[in-house]
Amino acid sequence: MTDLRAKIKDKSAHVVVVGIGYVGLPLVAEFARAGFRVTGFDHDAQKCRLVNQGESYIPDVPSSDLAPHVKTGKLKASTDPSVMREADAVIICVPTPLNKTRDPDVRYIVAATDEVAKHQHKDMLVVLESTTYPGTTSEVMVPKLTQTGYKVGSDVFVAFSPERVDPGNKVYQTKNTPKVMGGVTPGCLEVAVALYSHIIDKVVPVSSTETAEMVKLLENTFRAVNIGLVNEVAIMSRKLGIDPFEVIRAAATKPFGFMAFYPGPGLGGHCIPIDPLYLSWKLRALQYQARFIELADTINRAMPEYVVERTSTALNDVSKAMRGSKILVYGMAYKKDVTDMRESPAFSVIHGLLQRGANVSYMDPYVPEVDEEGITMKSVDPNSSYASYDAVVIVTDHAVLDRARLLAESKIVVDTRDALRNVPGDRSRVYGL
Repeated sequence: MTDLRAKIKDKSAHVVVVGIGYVGLPLVAEFARAGFRVTGFDHDAQKCRLVNQGESYIPDVPSSDLAPHVKTGKLKASTDPSVMREADAVIICVPTPLNKTRDPDVRYIVAATDEVAKHQHKDMLVVLESTTYPGTTSEVMVPKLTQTGYKVGSDVFVAFSPERVDPGNKVYQTKNTPKVMGGVTPGCLEVAVALYSHIIDKVVPVSSTETAEMVKLLENTFRAVNIGLVNEVAIMSRKLGIDPFEVIRAAATKPFGFMAFYPGPGLGGHCIPIDPLYLSWKLRALQYQARFIELADTINRAMPEYVVERTSTALNDVSKAMRGSKILVYGMAYKKDVTDMRESPAFSVIHGLLQRGANVSYMDPYVPEVDEEGITMKSVDPNSSYASYDAVVIVTDHAVLDRARLLAESKIVVDTRDALRNVPGDRSRVYGL
């Protein structure tokens, strides 16, 4: 441990980040900025080529955070897993999706750990950042990293630190977002904290990797359950003839005991729609039903169909059928001002509209074209008129959206984000959630 600690302290340690997407690339940039030699490993040759040219493909990481370090030789990317042979620390940032039965799919974690095990050596730190169920680090990774006789806490150091990436957040980014850290042993925790303290303003140690894994799931379950609650409040409020957004904003004036969440067309992104189900799956194996999680998931997954129903209602009010109507969906990204489409509710909304016979187009200045989840389309020019559509459905309220023009030109607007509330004009054609 002394050699590894010394390398971390004087920043001569070589850090390899496995997976250089939304989570991994910001880490690569921070380690390089802190003075470490860092390599991003990824099977995507295009990503590696861009990094080695000093070019970023992640909006939250400007190319200016990469290019100077590429030039000095401190930062590079590779598709060759043998780079791990000379790594002092390996940080795993691979996807953890759900499979077709909505159970955890940890094959990317397993594959990454197998690659590390093939190239590992004594005095290596391995940190998992991919969101997963409690027990993954100790039950899946540790056996693979100790199968050749290495001892955890003295030969190999293993930790879990949940990623807290919020794409598009202008205030909280990698460095100033507190980082939870759990080690398999106290020695593992000590080494991991020593490394991350060079790039993170505040590291928050916890007692175990299982605790750290549970922290991440609690954070996103908290959001998923509360979003499920306000989504149901939206449905109930409309049945009662009440504006749910007005209700929530009024409730939010209470200075204690209330935290505002807002309804929407469905959950999106790589965390909130997926992570709580990791916990639900784990608890099922222990003969326990995570009722809040499963109920929230049911409500949240039904929201795109509710949006389709609201659109049908809006068209019916002007004596138009859904079948044959021209409908524009504004926003393919899962949240405002990002390019990320993972788990975007727009896909389900579009499928629902198509199934009812509508002619559907989409407009998104951040997503010029789509070819996934059974949808192949190109974005309508953001400067084109909304007047030619029978209805416009706002799924993602990008800041660049000209709200006044949309309201003035559109025949009907289904506003799932309450984006037009304060826009002057005729609101009789606006249908909220």
